[in-house]
Amino acid sequence: MTSSNCILTQLTIAIPVKNEESNLAVCLQAIGSDFCSRVVVIDSSSSDSTSDVARNYGVDVIDFHWDGHFPKKRNWFLRHHTPSTEWVLFLDADEILTSAVKLEIASALSDSTHQGFLLSYTNYFLGRRLQGGYPLRKLALFRVGEVEYERIEEDRWSQCDMEVHEHPVVSGSIGLIRSRIDHRDLRGIDSYLCKHNEYAAWEAHRLYQFRHFPPSQSAWKPHQRFKYSLISSPWGGLAFFLVSFFAMGGWRDGSTGFAFCLLKAAYFTQIACRLRELENQNHTPLPPVY
Repeated sequence: MTSSNCILTQLTIAIPVKNEESNLAVCLQAIGSDFCSRVVVIDSSSSDSTSDVARNYGVDVIDFHWDGHFPKKRNWFLRHHTPSTEWVLFLDADEILTSAVKLEIASALSDSTHQGFLLSYTNYFLGRRLQGGYPLRKLALFRVGEVEYERIEEDRWSQCDMEVHEHPVVSGSIGLIRSRIDHRDLRGIDSYLCKHNEYAAWEAHRLYQFRHFPPSQSAWKPHQRFKYSLISSPWGGLAFFLVSFFAMGGWRDGSTGFAFCLLKAAYFTQIACRLRELENQNHTPLPPVY
């Protein structure tokens, strides 16, 4: 079976973007014109030619302007531009759908009883595709009208207008797409450090909020409970390093794998330190999560 005879009329691909002219063309080319029913680009006021690239490929462009409150980009799209298809796949501009991924998605959706699917991704660091380490997976393919990302009233904890670490809330079963989307994040170490610094601040605020409003934790899945109990500890970073580098094969990537696992461990340690700082400052409690 080839992509030309397995067009998925029940699938919309949504690509949230901002200043992605250097990545978007390759992403759209990989999707092709005969894979899914619709491709839409959700643009956060790009200052480059991102929207022109999208229109040149014949895809729809929707402009998004965040007001600093719920909903952010993905939930806003689901609520205000709800796809008419049964399924939606959220794809970043630096994520490339390979032929193997497209075939597996087509096969999985044909008779699926799942409410969503975890997708698998490659990892790049210092310009090199990593072979080992903790696997990168996220829930980004799910049924329209049945799933939304968590509602978190963050009131601009960060300047990120899109859900990053908010999890889709799924009540049904979840499948797994094992073929890996090629996540070509090649922006360099400055981008990596800035991005994770912002994420760490966001995660610390979120953890602080959950500690002061315990009922909000009732919606957490078991893996979320484990994750947040781990990263709230100063030993969480060390635990991640040992598991990722030794048990999950990060050593296979040599010094690059060592540096990647070490920086990721530092990220988790930073979250724990930021959380402790918030507690020590007796920070005013933030609004609850609904």
